[in-house]
Parts: sequence; structure tokens; C-alpha cells
Amino acid sequence: MKVMILAAGRGERMRPLTDHTPKPLLKVGGKSLIVRLIERLASAGFEDIVINHAHLGEHIETNLGNGRSHGVRIQYSREAPEALETGGGIFKALPLLGPSPFLAINGDVWTDFPFQTLDLPLRGLAHLVLVDNPSHHVEGDFSLREGMVSNEAQSKLTFSGIGIYRHELFSGCTAGKFSLTPLLRKAADRAQVSGEHYEGEWMDIGTAQRLNQLDERLA
Repeated sequence: MKVMILAAGRGERMRPLTDHTPKPLLKVGGKSLIVRLIERLASAGFEDIVINHAHLGEHIETNLGNGRSHGVRIQYSREAPEALETGGGIFKALPLLGPSPFLAINGDVWTDFPFQTLDLPLRGLAHLVLVDNPSHHVEGDFSLREGMVSNEAQSKLTFSGIGIYRHELFSGCTAGKFSLTPLLRKAADRAQVSGEHYEGEWMDIGTAQRLNQLDERLA
């Protein structure tokens, strides 16, 4: 299974740190977020990785190269001058991801999730990893009942930014800037999205404060 790491975001909430460094290359415990993620993927047996980028994307390519030093093969989906958001970014990269279902992960998350468990048959159009709601997102995103994701209002969990997708999820889409979330909500309404609740370590590194918290923890 191929993997896409979403790394094109500008990181506005992390400025001025991201004025000269793309957010995935920010370091925690002496190692960049994206390298930590790639190492976990490699140890779980994932070898083919596609990374999209826009803001300062050349720094990511220079830093990671073809991935050989990390035990993987990396291809790049370039979105300059403007990032295409989650849906548009994945849609642009589909030709690099091959015809089979693929794993996509936000490049600004830190987790100990066992990625090897995701190499499983996909029942519908998508499979999402959901986590407990963090303090900065207490309303959550989706409900989970008997292994299926829904848009019901009660007992929502937070989407971790980790998911498996079929190309068919993007049927009817056109090139450009758009979010992945409406596609997932539409598919969930048709009972085409499975899911799981992961209760292990997970952090969305969306602010300088959370970056510092993780850095102190890993140092």
C-alpha cells in the first residue's frame, strides 16, 4: 500500500517558525516531525511514499531526497505557488498513488499508532482513524458506531488525519483547491466510511505551544 503525507500547509499558526521552515521540518526532540513519521511508516513496512508540498517545498525535497536514507522511496507532488488543501492535494497526487487504496496522513501529527494494522481490506470508500477529542477540538468530527463512521451529532470523536481511501472517493472532483471533509461526510451519509477509535498517543502539532510541549516531552 502506498502512503501520502500531506505536507503542503502554510502553517500560519506556527509563524514566525514557518516563515523560513516548512512545518513538517520543524523539530521535536532533535528530529523533524516528518522524519519521525517516515521512520514509523518504514518500521511498519510501508516503503512507497508520496509527499505533497507548496510553501518552501524545495526544503522538504532537499532534506528528504529520494527517501533512501530512511529506507523508503519518496515521490513529490508539487503544488506551488498555492497549496490545494487536503482534498485538492490528494486529488492532484492520485496518478502517483496507483490504482489501489492508499493511506494518507497529515504531516503535522505525532502518534504511536501501529500503522501496520491498516493494511486491511477496505469495506467502503474510506477508513478513518478517530481519536479522543483534544482540548482544542472538544466538539469532535464524526461519530463511530459498530465500526462505521457517521455524521450524527452525539458522541463525536476527532479525525486523526490518518485514513485509507479509494480513488472512487474523488469521483466527480476537478483539479483545484478543496477540502477532503465534505467528501468524507457525503460518503459517511451513504454508509461508505468505516473507522476505528485509537486510544493511544496522538497530537496535532498545529501551534507553537503544542510543538514546544512535544519537544520538551521527547527531549
